[in-house]
Parts: sequence; structure tokens; C-alpha cells
Amino acid sequence: MKPILKLYRGYANEQELIVMGHVFKPTTQEEYDFQKKKFKNARSIIRMYQTKTLANTDVFLERNGRIIHTKTLEDGYFKFCIPIKEILGYGWLDYKVHILHEGKKVEENGSYVRPYDGNLGFISDIDDTFLVSHTRNPLKKLYILLFRNVNTRKVFEGVVPHYQALSTAGRNNKEEQNAFFYVSSSEWNLYRFIVEFTELNQLPRAVLLLKDIKTSITDFFLTGRGDHNHKFEKIKHILEFYPNLNYTLLGDDSQEDPYLYESICKIFPVNVIAVYIRQTGNSKKQKTQNALENISTLGVKTCYFRESHEAIAHSKRIGLIK
Repeated sequence: MKPILKLYRGYANEQELIVMGHVFKPTTQEEYDFQKKKFKNARSIIRMYQTKTLANTDVFLERNGRIIHTKTLEDGYFKFCIPIKEILGYGWLDYKVHILHEGKKVEENGSYVRPYDGNLGFISDIDDTFLVSHTRNPLKKLYILLFRNVNTRKVFEGVVPHYQALSTAGRNNKEEQNAFFYVSSSEWNLYRFIVEFTELNQLPRAVLLLKDIKTSITDFFLTGRGDHNHKFEKIKHILEFYPNLNYTLLGDDSQEDPYLYESICKIFPVNVIAVYIRQTGNSKKQKTQNALENISTLGVKTCYFRESHEAIAHSKRIGLIK
């Protein structure tokens, strides 16, 4: 059996291309079936957390007639950070990566984005920001993850028109979309699920930056929990990678988003123009309100909302969307 090569959406600016993925050990298990229901879905989800990766495996990026070689890290993850000199196109572009198995190529095609010229960028959390996940109730969150497939998971009402409006905000040509990133404490194990969910619900196509992959059933029961500092580092990286964009940050109050975003605003007081936090409980949290009030003193527009129509109205009021 062949090793399994998985590619993720990459991104580029004028000087650098970044693409990444994982290499997994061969398996007889079927890939996650998005149509499975109830216990079959639960079994498929659990299998996604029982995957085994390949460390120190040779990986090759094919680019402009040149083969660039790297190796996977201990967890099977690889990342190419490639300086570029040629002029790239804009929008979503293709790339190709392969590994070798018994002298033959195992090849996959991926895509990366070079954002169209513009001045807006959007960074959104996933769970309980646009995907109903019940993060505040770990048992309910696990139940939904196990027994609801991609077709029966819910998006918050009003999120789709809001995000669609943000994706084309400030653009005359609606075919050109603003840069969108989904940064989450969900693990890379759930990458295909998240991509399928966002496509099914017509949310903006985005680069996903997720947490380190998990490879045991114990890890599964702790999915999405633990240290969220990786989100801070990933968001900081995006703002440094595209320093000329004005960013809107979207999250929720179920975990650490308000405080992570507060720190980001303090470090990038010019780049962040708006912060949106969804209220996930019956009442607003005082600590979240305090964080948003502090963010507001930096000249950043803030919105602490329960329903998406409130966020849409706020975006119109501050001139972010029409």
C-alpha cells in the first residue's frame, strides 16, 4: 500500500510562497464519508484521530520546472516556505507536491491564494463563530461531532450573507474576493470536514490554519481544548505576512478569542480595524466586555453580538459593507 499525501491550502505574497501538508502511513481504512449517519459517522470521526503519520519522509514541490526537496517533521507535517522572484497571478492558483513509494511518484495537486490587490483582510475563528459547536459544553460538543455529519451540522443564521458581503467588501469586481483566513483550535484531522462544510454552506474560500494533528483516541476526547497560544502566533504571522491589509477579526466568547484579539490589537494598532465577538451564552460576559472596551480605546471598532443581523448592521454602520 502507498503512503497517503494530504495537501492544505497555501498562500503567497510578493516575496514568498507557503504550502503545507501531511504524510500518513498506508491504511486499509476508508476516508471519512461525509454522508454517513449516527454511529457510522462516529466511527469515521474517531478513525480520523487514529491516523499514523510518517516522520522524516522526503517530499518534493514541483515549481517552474524546478524540484524543491524537504522532509516531514516528527508528526508527519511538512511546510515549504519558498522565496519567489517571478510575478504570480492573483486569486487561487495551483501547486503540485509528490512523495516517492517504491520508486514511483505519489502525487497530489493543491491550491494557494495570492490575494487580489486591495486593503481588507478577514480572520475568523470556526467553532461557535460560524459553526454551531457548543464549545461551552464539552459533552454536547463531542456528541455533535460524533453523531452529526457535515450535512446536518448547522451554521449560525445570518453568518453566510455577512461573510459573503465581507469577502467582496470594497471591491467593484465581485469576482475578486478579499483575503480570508479561518484560524482554529480544531486539529488538522478535521481539515477535510471544515473545507466540505464551508463549501456546502457557501462561506468564503479561505486558508485554514489549524492545530497540530492528533493521533490517538485520547487526543480525540480533548479535541479543540488546551492551549490557544498557537492561534495568537498564527494570527500574528498572517498580519506580518500581509502587512498592508486592514484586518477584521471575528470570534466568539466561548474560549479565548476576545483576549487573543486584544493582544493582537495592541501589537498591530494600525492594522486591525474591527473586532466581532459572538455571544454564546444567555448573557454577555463581563471579561469579554472589558476586553472589547479596551480594544475600542485603540480606535478599533468592536461589536459584541448575539445574532448575526446585529453584526451585519454594525458592519454597514461603520462602512465596512454596503
